[in-house]
Amino acid sequence: MKKLTVKDLLDLKGQRPMTQVNVHTDNEARACEEAGVDMIITWERSDIRAFRAAAPETFFSVGLVYGQYVNADEAKRAAFTAMEKGADAIYCPMSLDVVEALAKEAIPVHGHVGFVPYKNTWTGGFKAVGKNAEDAYAVFERAKAYENAGAMAIEVELIPQEVAAEISKRVSILTVGMGAGTGCDAQYLFAKDILGYNDGHIPRHAKIYRDHRSEFERLYNDSVSAFREFSEEVQGGQFPARENSLTIEAEELKAFQEKLGA
Repeated sequence: MKKLTVKDLLDLKGQRPMTQVNVHTDNEARACEEAGVDMIITWERSDIRAFRAAAPETFFSVGLVYGQYVNADEAKRAAFTAMEKGADAIYCPMSLDVVEALAKEAIPVHGHVGFVPYKNTWTGGFKAVGKNAEDAYAVFERAKAYENAGAMAIEVELIPQEVAAEISKRVSILTVGMGAGTGCDAQYLFAKDILGYNDGHIPRHAKIYRDHRSEFERLYNDSVSAFREFSEEVQGGQFPARENSLTIEAEELKAFQEKLGA
């Protein structure tokens, strides 16, 4: 699979639906690449080099942690570090001046409109936004502001699908939808939801495709049993057995013992 560039992604806007998965391990990144997922994303506190090595041909975004950086210079330094480690783009939930500063350095930037989890106090908690004309237009204005600031994409979260579709048609950048319907350019889910091992609340917009939680529990219990058997065999003298150990020729052993003075 040819690795997509920013230009490739923008050229695909309106041509076919794209996919993005938030991965939590490098193994998930590898699986996404093999499955043909268009884009993956993780946070800067992850092992970026390991994720890049696992999925070398997949467009890879790294998210800057909100509240970690107090100005554009700090954010730029963090973004450059992530890019040097292998990121193709930076998810930046900070103010528009920070987004613009990154964009001016030719760093591909993702913004975020609609419901933004770490800013939920401004939208009345964890709930959808843009459900009336005034609020929907405010989301559109924010999307245009990101476009004008130089962002190449925006995550569009928890807004009515009709609103998201209208916004997608009116911006030149990618709209990556989460709970925003089919009108967005790409669909975005967390790997832990797709694979079914989310320990917390499973949002309505997510879809579970597998039950890895049960499999993880089975593997954990099987691991405990294996470790217990190992411990019991050591205590009982069954391990290591002869086939698990090296031996020395009898004459060499005798010569060794003679050197020891045995």
